Amino acid sequence: MSAQGLLDGKTVVITGASSGIGAAAAELFVKEGAQVVLAARREDRLSDVIDRIGAPGGRAVAVVADVTRAEEMRTVVRTAVETFGGVHAAFNNAGWTSTGTPMHLMGDEEYDRIMDVNARGVWNAMRAEIAVMLEHGGSIVNTSSVAGMRATGASAPYIAAKHAVIGLSRAAADEYVAYGIRVNAIAVGSTRTELMEQVLSDTPSLIEPFVGRSIQQRLADPVEIAQTAAWLCSDRSSFTTGAVIPADGGWTAR
Repeated sequence: MSAQGLLDGKTVVITGASSGIGAAAAELFVKEGAQVVLAARREDRLSDVIDRIGAPGGRAVAVVADVTRAEEMRTVVRTAVETFGGVHAAFNNAGWTSTGTPMHLMGDEEYDRIMDVNARGVWNAMRAEIAVMLEHGGSIVNTSSVAGMRATGASAPYIAAKHAVIGLSRAAADEYVAYGIRVNAIAVGSTRTELMEQVLSDTPSLIEPFVGRSIQQRLADPVEIAQTAAWLCSDRSSFTTGAVIPADGGWTAR
C-alpha cells in the first residue's frame, strides 16, 4: 500500500505558476497527490511547467490568466470546477515588484502595477475561490513577504502591497470561518526566483542585506517555500488560520 500524499485527492489552484515558487509548488503539490490548476500570464512558460511535471492522468491543467483581471480569475476557478469537480485549496502566489525607485521619483503607472498584481491580484483570486468553497470549505494560502512585516529596502508600494496581503488574509479568515474556510499568509524571505534574480541584477547592493538579515545567511530555494504552502493547504494545518507563517530563514526573528 503506497503512502498517502500530503494533498492526496485535493484540487489546488496556483497563481504565478509559470516560474519560481509557483512552478516549484506545482511540481511538489502533484507529487503530494494533488490535482493542480496553474494560472499565469505566460503561456509558453506554463506549458514548460506542465511538461516538467509530467502529471499522471492529466492531473495538471494550465489557464493563461492575469490576476489583476477579476473575470480571468473566475475563469481559472471555473476551469478547476469543470475539470476536477471543485477547489479544495488555493496558493495565491503571483507577485511583481520594481527595483526600488524612490517614492518621489516613482510614476503612477509603476505604483499601480505593483499594487494591482500583489494586492488586487490576491483580492480577485480569493473572491473567485471563496465563492466555490462556501459549500464545502477549503484552505487559501496567500504569498506575502518579510516586506509585509518590515521595511526591507524593497520599493514602498511593494512593502505596502505585501502588508495588504496580510490584512486581506486575516480579514477573510475571520469572515469565512463559519464556512470551514481557512486563510493564511506566508511571509516569504529572500528566495532565488526569477524576480529576485532580476532585482539583484539591477541593484547588486541589495545582495548583502537580503542575505545578511536572515539567521541562515542564504537565499531560499523555491521548493522550500512551496513546502510551507503545501502544509497550509493540507488538512494537517487544520487549526491554523488567520496566521502569518514566516518562511524566511529567520529574517523576522531578529
